[in-house]
Amino acid sequence: MPTPRIVELRQNVLKKNDLLARELRGRFREAGVYVVSLVSSPGAGKTTLLRETLLRLRERHRVAALVGDLATENDARQLGESGAPARQITTGTVCHLEAEMVERALEGWDLAQLDLLFIENVGNLVCPASYDLGEDLRVLLFSVTEGEDKPAKYPTIVLGADLVLLTKVDLADACGFDRQRFHAALQEVRPDVPVLEVSARTGEGLDAWLARLEEGVRAKQGATVAVPGGGVDGGGGNAW
Repeated sequence: MPTPRIVELRQNVLKKNDLLARELRGRFREAGVYVVSLVSSPGAGKTTLLRETLLRLRERHRVAALVGDLATENDARQLGESGAPARQITTGTVCHLEAEMVERALEGWDLAQLDLLFIENVGNLVCPASYDLGEDLRVLLFSVTEGEDKPAKYPTIVLGADLVLLTKVDLADACGFDRQRFHAALQEVRPDVPVLEVSARTGEGLDAWLARLEEGVRAKQGATVAVPGGGVDGGGGNAW
């Protein structure tokens, strides 16, 4: 009897999360804010990449970030160095973010004053795969320091990703990282997933990454923020 009860509880939890994520997605759509979530294992470089991303984007767009961690507010402080608004979500013993946590963290923020919102998940390649946060784009990060076989070990989160970033590529040679093996493992799980190789330290690949984000912002605003007389109110500038 215990197993069916556990399964039923999990289904109820996920159903509640999915309903709230749907509501969040509607709020994001109405506000015209493009929402990007980042998932990875601990140490893959999410926070450093996001800080560099915020630094580069905030000159042209209104950006902000939510960041999840089990404890401490270290990541939010690091992201705050970019000058963009950043809030920490401390989850305690919960190893992933949930839609309800995101909703609470957004309290007091006027989403209509944002062009792009990042949600950095807790470092984990298992639980985040099951929880929709209302995002437009789910980005999965693998670092060269983790080895080439991570996509094969965590297929569920690969299948749920819209984009894969291979991070810390400036360390690939030093780590003896085999790109061919990595891409083969990734393609075996998800042949159609787009991949970008980046380094937050050297800037390699960041132009392509930023272009992908700006394309998403334009598409979101073009679809949701029509203004009288035609055209699109794309926002821009920093109102924070």
